[in-house]
Amino acid sequence: MTPPPSPSTDRVLSRPEGMQGFVADWSSDQQAFKKVPWGKTMMWIFLVSDTFIFGVFLISYMNVRMSTTEPWPNSSEVFALTLFGHSIPLVLIAIMTFILISSSGTMAMAVNFGYRKDRVTTFVLLLITALLGASFVGMQVFEWSKLILEEGVRPWGNPMGAAQFGSTFFMITGFHGTHVSIGVIFLIIVAIKVLRGDLDHERPGFLTGRKGNYEIVEIMGLYWHFVDLVWVFIFAFFYLW
Repeated sequence: MTPPPSPSTDRVLSRPEGMQGFVADWSSDQQAFKKVPWGKTMMWIFLVSDTFIFGVFLISYMNVRMSTTEPWPNSSEVFALTLFGHSIPLVLIAIMTFILISSSGTMAMAVNFGYRKDRVTTFVLLLITALLGASFVGMQVFEWSKLILEEGVRPWGNPMGAAQFGSTFFMITGFHGTHVSIGVIFLIIVAIKVLRGDLDHERPGFLTGRKGNYEIVEIMGLYWHFVDLVWVFIFAFFYLW
């Protein structure tokens, strides 16, 4: 008697088409996020949500600016700085932008040396990044004080034209400045933990990951690069438009 044929182990299972196939792929793939650290995943989720918030702010700014009937202040005049008796447009903003973009470079180097487990160099680069961020915030405070005290700009009014200028400017730049300030604080915390060797010895504490793992430095790098990227859009919309 001939035995029944055994099912072939080489048979390719059929996959549903369209959206059902897409869902089946992702729901059955156990490798998709298996090796991704939870901290990095949570940071990406946070950055995506923050992107929507900044996007809504900038879209609202464009809508307000294009729909207002009052003249919008000239950025070259509003954000000019007097040096040696000459009014130079956007010089302070250019310096702020240069500082923040440079901090992205030092942050990237800190991540590189962190994975090499070079504690001292990583600490120095993180500290330089924090100092550059603090310098940016300090210049932003100076810019705000100049607008408020010398130009008379308020969130509810603006003697140079459209009243919405003050509300949109202080809201968006203030929200971004808050992100930078929080980033500076966390950079200093991570830098101290790196120098003390907390990441090498897995000492219990805040922001201490697995033993010998410097992924927290990379996670901070993701946040810091995002903050820098957002500033590029703010710079383009507020100061160059």
